[in-house]
Amino acid sequence: MTSTLRTLTVPLDVDSSSGGLPSFLVRDDVLCWSRREAGLVGYGELTRFSTTGPERFLEADIWWRHLILEAEITDHVELPGTGPVAFGSFAFSKTSPHVSRLILPELVVGIRDGRAWATQLTFDDGPLTEATVLATVERWLSGTNGDEPAVVTSDVGHSPDGDALNGSRGSLGRGSLTEAAWMEAVTNGVEEIRAGKLEKLVLARDVVATLPAGVNAAEVLRQLAARYRECWTYGVDGLVGATPEMLIQVEGRTAQARVLAGTLDRRDAEGIDGSPMEYAERVLAGSEKQRHEHEIAIDSLTRQLAPFSEAMNSHSEPFILELPNVWHLASDVKAELADIEGHVPTCLALINALHPTAAVCGTPTLVAGALIRKLEHLDRGPYAGPVGWLDAAGNGEWGIALRGAVIEDANTVRLYAGCGIVEGSQPEAELAETWAKFRPMLEALGIRR
Repeated sequence: MTSTLRTLTVPLDVDSSSGGLPSFLVRDDVLCWSRREAGLVGYGELTRFSTTGPERFLEADIWWRHLILEAEITDHVELPGTGPVAFGSFAFSKTSPHVSRLILPELVVGIRDGRAWATQLTFDDGPLTEATVLATVERWLSGTNGDEPAVVTSDVGHSPDGDALNGSRGSLGRGSLTEAAWMEAVTNGVEEIRAGKLEKLVLARDVVATLPAGVNAAEVLRQLAARYRECWTYGVDGLVGATPEMLIQVEGRTAQARVLAGTLDRRDAEGIDGSPMEYAERVLAGSEKQRHEHEIAIDSLTRQLAPFSEAMNSHSEPFILELPNVWHLASDVKAELADIEGHVPTCLALINALHPTAAVCGTPTLVAGALIRKLEHLDRGPYAGPVGWLDAAGNGEWGIALRGAVIEDANTVRLYAGCGIVEGSQPEAELAETWAKFRPMLEALGIRR
């Protein structure tokens, strides 16, 4: 054994008709980042870094940079996501006991721009050749790399309570608050906004799904990847989902983000005259409340990103992002990162500055964060925290863990959804919005409501 990380990346010959990256989602313990049949899948676990608290992003950044500083990296593909890659998930709150983590897998398979590759990672002194990499791929995909894994679970512990709603494959029970109690929290939040204590607040709620036949995490990821191709499907250590919101994507010195705020349930358009998109443009883009919420979110991100950028641009007007369950007001932001004292900021350094954005917390951040802890009566854990990957070259993609759930044990999944609350928010409408946002996970779990 050696303490030096060694990696080898080689091209893979992947048939374009194979289904792309989702066809590699064959294990419940897989690490996943996928969009439009491309992305990264990780198998096994070579090592991990765990942390909690307000310095969690910077501590993880230091660990990662130390790990790769002495690494022996051989890369025959040289694309973002080749070479050593770590998958990560971070707690939403700096006060949460939930453990944030970076996980270094034993094998990574990637697909990008029609090219595929595999990276083997090891601390061993043994041979590392193209033949060993391809053999490792075959072992993991064939299930002969060891015993079949049990369903991977999170370290967030809760117990479901309340009445359950019967579904096709399981049942759905209440989470930390009843619907009535959560709507009361929304009312209290609006009162705080009207009193001038803050401008926007994001309130989340949870529900608990029980599946007697067991949770098939790989199938959940495949369903999400197929149905929500415009989203980033993620799977990290029991956290699964498909987020439409990119916190930060870094390639070289270029950083990009996708900001969402403003939501309309597509079911609201059923039976209306005219096209659904015309309805969305009229009701969503034409809503002063929705546009105000979006402006707060975009201003929050651009203000926090500006000190790290030498140039930045974003849409002058938000566009409507069409998803299978909802429409969103969306804006894309692109920035050229500044060279600060001889260094371009890393993904995790940017996340440390950007998180939490107004899109998932509110504004002012400190006031909103304190009110969230008072009103939600739950620990968000990794929900609405950063989730994604980074490589040795400084590239990475980090979404916000939305439209997702935590697999708590072999039969229990806790789902989360949240809404932006502003002065014009109505509790009943916000509750309905959470159910629209629960829909991707409920569909993937096979539960009807």
